[in-house]
Amino acid sequence: MHGLARLRKLTNDERPNYPEEMTNMMNPTKNTKRRVLIVDDHPIMRVGLASLINGQPDLVVCGEAENGHEAMKAVTALKPDLAIVDITLEGMDGIELTKRIRRRGEQCTILVLSMHDEIIYAERALRAGARGYIMKQEARGNMLKAIRKVLAGEIWVSDAMTNRIMSKIAVNGEMAVESPVTPLSDRELEVFTLIGRGRRSRDIAETLSISVRTVDAHREHIKKKLNLEDATALIRYAVEWENDEAGRTRR
Repeated sequence: MHGLARLRKLTNDERPNYPEEMTNMMNPTKNTKRRVLIVDDHPIMRVGLASLINGQPDLVVCGEAENGHEAMKAVTALKPDLAIVDITLEGMDGIELTKRIRRRGEQCTILVLSMHDEIIYAERALRAGARGYIMKQEARGNMLKAIRKVLAGEIWVSDAMTNRIMSKIAVNGEMAVESPVTPLSDRELEVFTLIGRGRRSRDIAETLSISVRTVDAHREHIKKKLNLEDATALIRYAVEWENDEAGRTRR
């Protein structure tokens, strides 16, 4: 053999038993699952999403959070590839959470999942830095498609929302207002929603980690933008809007 040993395939018994972590390093295709963080205040929703995601060969849930502050800590500690973020969170809504993640420079793709009407929140979520918006009513058939699309660097919104956005572009941004709260800023919409839930200025300030004076300033801006005469009209309108919104999400 001229000093050369003949190469042959090792049998199973002859193969060295490497530790699992070394095996993964030598065979990277075994360790390529994309890591997903779930941020939702409903435990049942988190369990359902985790079950769906962990059943996929290319995805794994790396953590969960029930509010915005927990989510910020989890994004920093776990470095997920994707965060699925609900709009309605205690202390910091999903839009504000998305903005803070983007400002911090975390390399984490964000998909907003919400029961709220996309007409109100989808564009706000995209402007905040999310790559997609999916309503919970549509999640059963489209969740995995949305996850993989945003992880691929694309945008996910419904066909109806895509048409609205394209129509807005086509007429140079002069699309008619489709929701009475469209003129409100993201923070004003947060305050307006909490007013509709019966929260007082001090409670709202504590929830949003802002001063009572700032809340009162937002209330004044909301009244002007929505053409409401006084605080009573604001409360009445906010409660009616919140009840209508809750009714839409149950349908």
